[in-house]
Amino acid sequence: MIKVKVPATSANLGSGFDTLGIALDFYNIFSFEEIDEGLEINGCDNDYANENNLVYISMLETFKKIGYGAKGIKIDLNTDIPIARGLGSSAACILGGVIGANEIAKASLSKEEILEIATKIEGHPDNIAPALFGGLVASVTEDENIYYNKINIASGIKFVALVPDFTLSTSEAREVLPSNINYKDSIYNVGRVSLLLSALSNGRFDLLKVSLMDKLHEPYRKKLIHKGDEIINKSYELGALGVYISGAGPTIMVIIEDDDMDFAVRIKNHLNSISCNWDVKELDLNLSGACVENGIKK
Repeated sequence: MIKVKVPATSANLGSGFDTLGIALDFYNIFSFEEIDEGLEINGCDNDYANENNLVYISMLETFKKIGYGAKGIKIDLNTDIPIARGLGSSAACILGGVIGANEIAKASLSKEEILEIATKIEGHPDNIAPALFGGLVASVTEDENIYYNKINIASGIKFVALVPDFTLSTSEAREVLPSNINYKDSIYNVGRVSLLLSALSNGRFDLLKVSLMDKLHEPYRKKLIHKGDEIINKSYELGALGVYISGAGPTIMVIIEDDDMDFAVRIKNHLNSISCNWDVKELDLNLSGACVENGIKK
């Protein structure tokens, strides 16, 4: 049996809309086995235990790419990444399927080839790239080519994910965005994402609040998050270094000093006073990315 472990991811980081993503230390684990015939999927709702399962679809795309015909497939899912919360659940499933298929077929795809296949399925690399490589990754596509670069983050911070009990699909979060943006807003974001990268790499965490600010997507998506503005403002009041909407939302990601032991408890107390239920997760970066657990390959 082959086990593939894929980290959760948080894309955009405010001003880095559709270009930045980080990998975090909680995971989906996928177990794969080639069987004599058919398809068997365990560990998910019956609605997903069929040929429409994203993990299985990703395996089939990979088998097609490498020219392998599997007799049958068994997939066991152990998933900690919540679905439709802006934490890269679909990217994790896609990568799990691609890597699992590569291992079953003994195809020896490179990480760049895995990135290409997975991005084609997902449609964009901002979650795929950090899930595969770990850490903070900037990525873009140009003429169907994917360009990426892993960026070092200075020590001294950790992340707190505020995860609500309601979902928000990426398509719904896309629909609220304007069709056009003005020149001034574009310049606003270019300046802040440049500052963000330098602040993270140089440890200038005092610059995070201003550098995470965005005018391309967050003003529109905050309206889809119950009391989103209130939660963001409260997080800063409690000592957050930076706050942004994770991916398409509705998770709100908070950056705090790594020795701050009080924030999670204090924000949880505040969230308990809001009508929706929120889960608070203290997280560190995952720096290694997806791996095969049986004889770990990185």
